[in-house]
Amino acid sequence: MKETIEAARPAGLNDRVSPWLVLLLAFSCGLMAANVYYAQPLAGLIGASLAVAKGATGLIVTMTQIGTGVGMLLIVPLGDLVESRRLVLTLLCVATLGLLGAAWSQHSALFLVAACLIGVGSVAIHVLVPYAAHLAPERIRGRVVGNVTSGVLLGIMLARPASSLVTQISSSWHTVFYLSAALMIALMVLLALTLPAREPLSKPGYVELLASMRQLLLTQPVVRRRSAYTGCLGAAFSLFWTTTPLLLAGPAFRLSQGGIALFALVGVSGAIAATVSGSAADRGWTRPATAVAMLAVFAALLLAHAAQPGAPLSLTLLVVAGIVLDFGVSSNMSLGQRAIFSLGAPFRSRVNGIYMTTFFAGSAIGSALGGWSYAQGGWPLTSLVGLAFPLIALIYFATDREHFVKRESTAS
Repeated sequence: MKETIEAARPAGLNDRVSPWLVLLLAFSCGLMAANVYYAQPLAGLIGASLAVAKGATGLIVTMTQIGTGVGMLLIVPLGDLVESRRLVLTLLCVATLGLLGAAWSQHSALFLVAACLIGVGSVAIHVLVPYAAHLAPERIRGRVVGNVTSGVLLGIMLARPASSLVTQISSSWHTVFYLSAALMIALMVLLALTLPAREPLSKPGYVELLASMRQLLLTQPVVRRRSAYTGCLGAAFSLFWTTTPLLLAGPAFRLSQGGIALFALVGVSGAIAATVSGSAADRGWTRPATAVAMLAVFAALLLAHAAQPGAPLSLTLLVVAGIVLDFGVSSNMSLGQRAIFSLGAPFRSRVNGIYMTTFFAGSAIGSALGGWSYAQGGWPLTSLVGLAFPLIALIYFATDREHFVKRESTAS
């Protein structure tokens, strides 16, 4: 495969990068990642307000994830063709239009289109993460990228409780989208004034870039396997967090949006998983750590299935399930990125594009199936459907016979 030439680092950065700039990138990625997840705990409220059929409630979250997947596949590769700052600002404009459209929505059709635009614009994250790696000198590159990625994880996990709390305080789900649109506008101004320009030196054709992604998927088993793992666990993650707000707001628990926010806040503890799993991988434990991550997600869904709505311990079981689920999904994501990045620097943006596209495709499937199964059979059916996803991942993982005998340094 023809390799592209890595662009030169912007002048003036030399052998260091400003800690303030790293913090800004992490903060920016967290805000943008949160846009994808604000609607998750509000799906029931939004669906009722816009007269969405109960079986289609999952589409409220699914459309954002579809937009994100499309953006990952078709727009993120433009980072090798277009100046990075300009591409990020353009994507932020798209996200802002989507957020304003969602805030103004009085009908389901407009909201679903706006949700898709929010997802497309959010892929600016995956332009900024490689950009951070480009800014950092080799000796601190891993630490810089890790710090920026932690911002993404915190943004994902804090989005759900933040949207629930804002909705409770304002008594309107529209408010969170107005606030986020204002934050995106402020972020555009700040990034336009702050980010150094980064013009790619190599200019491969757009079609060539897309073709190379297909070739990587076909020729690299580690990309195929890791993408499949993260797609399955992403589906379980999205199904759980799309439907538990419906369960908690229902007659069995009758929690307010504030109570749902506190429940969602427990998932933030899963952010430590990326550090823990990264340390395990550095010690050569990639394969057992992957098995632990998958088993954690399976155990979480099993606990959730055992939680009988309204029973004395059911809320406690759901809380524990949420913590364990987020830990497993975050661990698997970190392990997977470490494995695919071992293919080499020239391919990192493209393999990450494939990897994250699969994650969001799985998330979209999980949201859609979650809304449908909850409408058809309530929590027992929904949690049973959720159990299928980590089980599929574990079965596929068990077929990877090659790595039963190889060292973990080559594990996928």
